[in-house]
Amino acid sequence: MRTWCIAVFLVLAAGLRIGAAPARSDGTTLIIVVGAAGEEAYGATFADEAARWEKAGVLGGAKCLVIGRDPAGPVTDHDRLQQALQAEPTDGPGKLWLVLIGHGSFDGEEAKFNLRGPDFSATELALWLKPFHRPLAVIDTSSSSAPFLKKLSGPNRVIITATRSGEEHNYARFGQYLAEAIGDPQSDLDRDGEVSLLEAFLAGSARLAEFYQTDGRLATEHPLLDDNGDGLGTPPDWFQGIRAVKKAQGGASPDGPLAQQFVLVPGPAEQALPPEVRARRDQLELAVARLRDNKAKLGEDDYYAQLEGLLLQLARLYPPPAK
Repeated sequence: MRTWCIAVFLVLAAGLRIGAAPARSDGTTLIIVVGAAGEEAYGATFADEAARWEKAGVLGGAKCLVIGRDPAGPVTDHDRLQQALQAEPTDGPGKLWLVLIGHGSFDGEEAKFNLRGPDFSATELALWLKPFHRPLAVIDTSSSSAPFLKKLSGPNRVIITATRSGEEHNYARFGQYLAEAIGDPQSDLDRDGEVSLLEAFLAGSARLAEFYQTDGRLATEHPLLDDNGDGLGTPPDWFQGIRAVKKAQGGASPDGPLAQQFVLVPGPAEQALPPEVRARRDQLELAVARLRDNKAKLGEDDYYAQLEGLLLQLARLYPPPAK
């Protein structure tokens, strides 16, 4: 009985996650911030990254806003971002993606993202995002971005930084590879027909590591991902497939399950699910992840009984296949 239930669930779930994404109106928003380039070559790279993210957002039907690409006007990019966030709903099922493309700085106490005009700090961004309870992803691909992770980490949030320390202040290439990965089917590590933020993080990190190795350079950036709210972050080499197999000291739950639920270009069947069903599905998937994490603490019968109960609830969320 247990084996049959698990098999049925896996078939149903796989079938519902395949296909091209239609336009959607679930409240998902993608805000892309392009920072000050400093040099022309960087400007071209940042523009390409922004275009790749925007293409994925449009393909996925998200509401897209790009800040810092148009000619500078009377309103600074700093204020435009603050106003854009103030205009967004703070609750609801629709995910908010904030992608920061550019350079960063760190003075030993405060990290900043460099804009045309006034910069914004990690402390400022944390204040702007404090009212938000909806699912939130902040992807900071700038140098010296690590302090943003600790400042922004919290429940229902995915935070990605290009560095593991504010002292990693050299130009960060991670954003280039992440932007390529988010729209590349080869990044779909679990072959479910969609590229999640976790998968893009892992694929982009692998390409970054390959660059440093092939070029014979010492890596000056080390990406981190945090989605369990502990503010520690997990490096990509702690993952095997899409599951973290190492844990931080203190027994913190692994990062990754929430980031796996952030998909910028979902399939049509996924979008056909009512918001309340999708939200319940996500809760159950996270419960399965937590159960797997605690498997060693449970007896075998207890573990499989709980797993079967969760998988049966998941299977009931999906409509039966058409005859």
